[in-house]
Amino acid sequence: MSKHRRVRSSDRTQTLRARLATLDMGGRHRRVRQGGKRRAPSEALATLGARNFRRYLIGQLVSNIGTWMQRAAQDLLVLQLTGNSGSAVGILTALQFLPQTLFGLSGGVFADRFAKRRLLIVTQSAMGVQSLVLGILTVTGAVNLWGVYLLAFLLGTATALDSPARGAFVSELVGKERLANAVSLNSAQFNAARAIGPAVAGLAVAAVGTGPVFLVNAASYLAVLYGLIAIRADELHAPKEKNRGNTRLSDAFRAIRATPELLLPITVIAFVGTFGFNFQVTISLIAITVFNSGSAAYGYLSAAYAIGSLVGALRGAGKRKPPTARRLVTATVVFGALEALAGFMPGYATFLLVLLPTGLASVTVMTTANAMTQLNADPGMRGRIVSVYLLVLLGGTPVGAPLVGLVSDSLGARFSLVLGGAISAVAAVGLSAVITARSRTTRQSTPLTTVAAPPPIAIDGRFHPESTPPPVARRPAA
Repeated sequence: MSKHRRVRSSDRTQTLRARLATLDMGGRHRRVRQGGKRRAPSEALATLGARNFRRYLIGQLVSNIGTWMQRAAQDLLVLQLTGNSGSAVGILTALQFLPQTLFGLSGGVFADRFAKRRLLIVTQSAMGVQSLVLGILTVTGAVNLWGVYLLAFLLGTATALDSPARGAFVSELVGKERLANAVSLNSAQFNAARAIGPAVAGLAVAAVGTGPVFLVNAASYLAVLYGLIAIRADELHAPKEKNRGNTRLSDAFRAIRATPELLLPITVIAFVGTFGFNFQVTISLIAITVFNSGSAAYGYLSAAYAIGSLVGALRGAGKRKPPTARRLVTATVVFGALEALAGFMPGYATFLLVLLPTGLASVTVMTTANAMTQLNADPGMRGRIVSVYLLVLLGGTPVGAPLVGLVSDSLGARFSLVLGGAISAVAAVGLSAVITARSRTTRQSTPLTTVAAPPPIAIDGRFHPESTPPPVARRPAA
C-alpha cells in the first residue's frame, strides 16, 4: 500500500507541476499550441526588454523623424530655388550620398577600431550642427542653391562615418540571438519616422516655410545623444578582443567573396539601391510634375510609402526563423513588380494605394539583406562588412539619383519607376542563379582531405586501438 501511495503521490506532484508550468507570473494561462507546446513570448517584446536597445531605439526614432522632415523640406526648398527642376533634386540627393562612396569604407574601419558609442556621439553631434546652420541660413533668407549643395555634402560625410558604426552597434546592444529581431525593430522605427516626418514636413512647410523644419531637426539630435549617453557600458555585447591593429578592408572583401550568404545580399542590394530605392526623387517628381500637387500631397505620398514599410518592418520583427536567400529573392521580385506597377497608375489615389504594398516589400528586402549580412559576418570585422553593405546600398545613389532625374526629364517620371522596378527584379533572379551555381561548382571542385582521427579511447587506464574512430574525409573551408 505504501508503495502504491508513493506512486500516486508522485503522479499528483508531476501533474501539479505541469499545470503550474502553464501559468505565467500573473496567474493567467499562456496560449498553448496544438501538441502541448507553449508559445514563446513575442520576439519583438523580448528584444525591447533590453534596456540599452530600448533607450537607443527611442532616441533614434525622435532623431529620424526630424531627419525625414529635413529631407522632405530640403527637396521642396531646391524645387523652389530652381523652378521645379528634377535634375537639381537628383544632384542634391547625389551629393548627400556621394560621401558614402568616398568615405563609407573608412567608416567601417573606424567602427572596428574605435568604441562605437563614442564614435556615434561625435558623428551625431556633427549632423545636428549641419541642420542648425541650414536652418539659420534659410530663416534669415541667406540660403542659395550652392549652399544647400555644400551642406548636403557635409551631412553625407558625417553620415558615411556614422552609418557603419550605427549598423554594427545594434548587435552589441542585444547580442546575436536577438539580432534579426533588433534589425527589424530598428527598421520599424526608421520607417515610422519616414511615415511621420514627410507628412509633418509637408504641412509645416505649407504653414511656416522650410527654415523652421531644419531647426526642429537640429533639436531632435538631442534625443539620440541622450540615448547614447544613457547606455550602460557593462551591458553591451561588445567583442572581447580589440582589433585596433588588424582592420584591413581586404579581409572583409575576402570574407564576402568566399561566403555566399554574404555575397548574395550585398550584390542584390547593390542593384536595388542604385536603381530601385530612389523614391526620395521619384515621389516628389510625380507629385509635382505628374499630378500637379503641392507640398502637402507630396507628404501624403511619402507617408503612404513609409506606412507600408512600417508594416513590413513590424512583421519582420516578429519572425523567429532566420532570414534566407529565398525570402530575399522573392521579396525583391515582388518589390520590383510593385514599383513598375506604380509607374502605370493613372491617378493620385491609385498611385498612393500602390505605394503601401511597395513600401512593405521594400523594407522586407532591406531587413532581410541587412540581417543576413550581420548574422553571417564575423564579429571582429562586422563594422567593415556593414560598411561594404552600406556602400552598395547608399553609394549607388550618386549614380542612380541623377539617372532617375535625367530619365524623368526626358521620358517622364513614370518611366523611371518602371525601369527601376524591372532592373531590381531581374537582378535578384540572375544573381541568385549565378551565386548558387558558383557555390555548387566550388564545392564540387574542392578536393576532400583526410582529418586525423582522435587518439584511442582510454578504458580502465589502458588504450584499446579497436576503439579508435576511423579517419573522416572533409572539404576544407572556403
